[in-house]
Amino acid sequence: MLIDFFYTLRSAKLPVSVKEFLTLLEALQAHVVGPESDDAWKIDDFYYLSRLTLVKDEKHYDKFDRAFAAYFKGVEMLTDFTKDVPLEWLRKNLELELSPEDKAKIEKMGWDELMETLKKRFEEQKERHEGGSKWIGTGGTSPFGANGYNPQGIRIGQEKSRNKSAVKVWDQRAYKDYDDTQELGTRNIKVALRRLRKFAREGSAEELDLPDTIRSTAANAGWLDIKMVPERHNNVKVLLLMDVGGTMDEHIARVEEMFSAAKAEFKHLEFYYFHNCVYDYMWKNNKRRFSEKFATWDILRKYNKDYKLIFIGDATMSPYEILQPGGSVEYNNEEPGAEWLQRLTNTFPRFAWINPEPQGVWQYRQSIAVIQQLMNQRMYPLTLKGLEDAMRMLSK
Repeated sequence: MLIDFFYTLRSAKLPVSVKEFLTLLEALQAHVVGPESDDAWKIDDFYYLSRLTLVKDEKHYDKFDRAFAAYFKGVEMLTDFTKDVPLEWLRKNLELELSPEDKAKIEKMGWDELMETLKKRFEEQKERHEGGSKWIGTGGTSPFGANGYNPQGIRIGQEKSRNKSAVKVWDQRAYKDYDDTQELGTRNIKVALRRLRKFAREGSAEELDLPDTIRSTAANAGWLDIKMVPERHNNVKVLLLMDVGGTMDEHIARVEEMFSAAKAEFKHLEFYYFHNCVYDYMWKNNKRRFSEKFATWDILRKYNKDYKLIFIGDATMSPYEILQPGGSVEYNNEEPGAEWLQRLTNTFPRFAWINPEPQGVWQYRQSIAVIQQLMNQRMYPLTLKGLEDAMRMLSK
């Protein structure tokens, strides 16, 4: 069984060696985890043991998790009967589906009214509610709750976005870093990014200078005189800001390809994550995004204006998140996102926004129109032509 597990990890392009696999087998034979080390076999124990013995760099954790989940899918439910049934299974009794006519009849509240009404509901409501239009509950048309529908509300206790219309999200969500080692299916993205090039020779002499070698050898009466020069590198500096989580989950594969290509093409690449819109801080590791924050003011001061600024995001959110103080779905930001976007574009004059959403839907998203205006219409689709146009504009 574990031989196939080993080959699954190798198929996922994890650098797992036979020696490391034998170490895992020895640990199992010594009952580091298993029936003799605990009351029952737990798949979590095996997960941590196998990750410890087989993965030597934390940058591979994401690929390991996906390979492990693909191979052992369903095993935990078969082997561990001690876990409680998730509360969400009991609570989620229905998901409301409305016709376009029914949705059009539901009126949305303004920002101030929405926040004041939520405060009143918390004071008044004493029990769980389902299927209504007023209380915090599930499967209704109330602006507060989960698995229902409202054109503009606060999502509370729902696993993921359904209608993409929430102006705030009550739950603390966990995001994953984009995998910068993702292999590209084609070379198209790399070829498009190469339009943004400014080569310079730097470093120690590592490359043969053939014309100078021929010239020097001829001048030296035929005695070979090898000349070396520093290797040419793309000297362009890029600051990459990537939206992560929420509606961006639909675009993970394409953004990972873009991220991987950018790391391969640009020697001077700095990156940060944000969610929906940029506010007063960003982060570099999604698992530590609450403990390792980077103030946006510090980022503005750290990098020179010769950096090319590239945003990657679907720009799909409530317009409040861009224009309203406190509009962030996750916390009460003191200044609106539009202010921070303006500061970034003023600091880095060469900027562009790459949008993975199909260009045909842009006209139906109010937030996309707002971002386009803030970006001076420098928004491009994540397509070959879109990338070429963006790189051509940034290279001017």
